[in-house]
Amino acid sequence: MTVTRSVVLGCGAYLPERALGNAELARTVDSSDEWIVQRTGIRQRHIAASGEMTSHLAINAARAALADAGVDAQSIDLIVLATSTPDQTFPASAVSVQAALGINHGAAFDLQAVCSGFVYALATVDGLLRAGNAKRALVIGAETFSRILDWTDRGTCVLFGDGAGALVVEAQQQPGAREDRGLLTTHLRSDGRHKAKLYVDGGPSSTGTVGHLRMEGRAVFKHAVAMITDVIEDAFKATGYTADDIDWFVPHQANKRIIDDSAHKLGIAPEKVVVTVDRHGNTSAASIPLALDVAIRDGRIKPGDLVLLEAMGGGFTWGSALVRW
Repeated sequence: MTVTRSVVLGCGAYLPERALGNAELARTVDSSDEWIVQRTGIRQRHIAASGEMTSHLAINAARAALADAGVDAQSIDLIVLATSTPDQTFPASAVSVQAALGINHGAAFDLQAVCSGFVYALATVDGLLRAGNAKRALVIGAETFSRILDWTDRGTCVLFGDGAGALVVEAQQQPGAREDRGLLTTHLRSDGRHKAKLYVDGGPSSTGTVGHLRMEGRAVFKHAVAMITDVIEDAFKATGYTADDIDWFVPHQANKRIIDDSAHKLGIAPEKVVVTVDRHGNTSAASIPLALDVAIRDGRIKPGDLVLLEAMGGGFTWGSALVRW
């Protein structure tokens, strides 16, 4: 008996032109390249230009993904854009992407789960495709976190960057076996008791302002590894796979120490871990698709590979996805 799976057809990414290195950043905030690298693994991040909005980044990533998939934009009937930094309060930035691509059918909407947004978006699209509500979708993560940073707070401004990544996914019939292509399982969690540990101190219903990102770094680090391993172990239980079966581990790129500790706890070999935090910083919902694009372009991720995704973000939210490429 066959089952419907969400199969990845293509991947694309976009980074703003300006790369802000640690040395340049340290001239304006009390920090240093050595301090930032030692604690985070980050060496640079990209910053959107004046007038360059989240939707602009998303449009470029979407076009790259469509080109990689070799499909026409008119074949897309669903766009889900994960972002915490939309162009406007409304409408959704996803409809700007839809319009720019010349699509006037189907549905487009934003999804907000902070750094877990891309995994949440992938799970949402998977459910809609399997239910028959759409046939082919764009799943996008795009952020301009530079717009919500307090550039005097070295505990946060050194961490984040801007960028966008996208996947084209399609509903396909698969045999229903462990070896199926596509999204095999997703697991999502949240716990609002922790929201004060990572949040933005503004919003239309509270302050009427955009606000700035605030974070209790040590508290976030303490929770991150346990939460990440929890949903990954659920993915293994659901599919029967183990860490040894994973070809590539593509985690949310928040902090090199969190990535290393998570992989070690799960028993995933370091050579299987895709790391881009050094060149991108934390791009929130964009970090996983940006990392996927890097690993596809350099030849690491190939068709048939088993790829494990995970993320954890403000809320707290966290989640995992296991995909056969």
